[in-house]
Amino acid sequence: MAKFKSIDKMLEKKHPALTIAFLGDSVTQGCFEIYKTSENTFETVYDYKSAYSTRVREILNILYPSVQVNIINSGISGDNVVNGNYRLEEDVLKYNPDIVVVSFGLNDSVSGLDNLPNYKNALSSIFTRLKERGIEVIFLTQNFMNTKTAPAILFDDFFRGLAEMFANVQNSGILKAYFDQAKEVCLEHGVSVCDGYHVWETMQNAGVDTTALLANDVNHPIREYHCYIAIKLIEIILGL
Repeated sequence: MAKFKSIDKMLEKKHPALTIAFLGDSVTQGCFEIYKTSENTFETVYDYKSAYSTRVREILNILYPSVQVNIINSGISGDNVVNGNYRLEEDVLKYNPDIVVVSFGLNDSVSGLDNLPNYKNALSSIFTRLKERGIEVIFLTQNFMNTKTAPAILFDDFFRGLAEMFANVQNSGILKAYFDQAKEVCLEHGVSVCDGYHVWETMQNAGVDTTALLANDVNHPIREYHCYIAIKLIEIILGL
């Protein structure tokens, strides 16, 4: 795997700088635990410093201490790929990034298999627009949602309802279908894939309780997983 051309361009500059933008949903944004704010609403714990985008910058600062690394975190909780395509110009392209990491699927998949064509078309549009600007792109497939209802939320009707809905999407293969579709679109557009979903499949097959690796018991991975993903993204960027 060859390293991204952005790295060579960065090192050729007298005052080297690298800008990486991250476009996605709550996982990209850095959302973790959730808590109720009223009977039927909830809020999430925002922890930007633990998000994989921040970890990418920290690693690059270690590897290239003289380089100015700019991180644009354009993750929005609850977002989907159609809206991501809509806000691409304002939230990503105006910053002239060298590299963009795109990650959608969790929220899209809740709409079921009938939504797959919309997902495919919006993702294809994002890749086309980024490639037209000469921007290097990585698509990050996401984590599992819960496969069962965690004991911590078993006795809360609202959170149990969320868990049951997400578990159905996960266990029925709908989420996997979305990421399989995404990888096909990536192949068509020559986009690199960081296949996080495959990691969760491998863990499940090895007997790991993947639901225990979710900070909110439904769809936000624990902070340690963000560190792992940051390393895998760096490996792709450096061609390791």
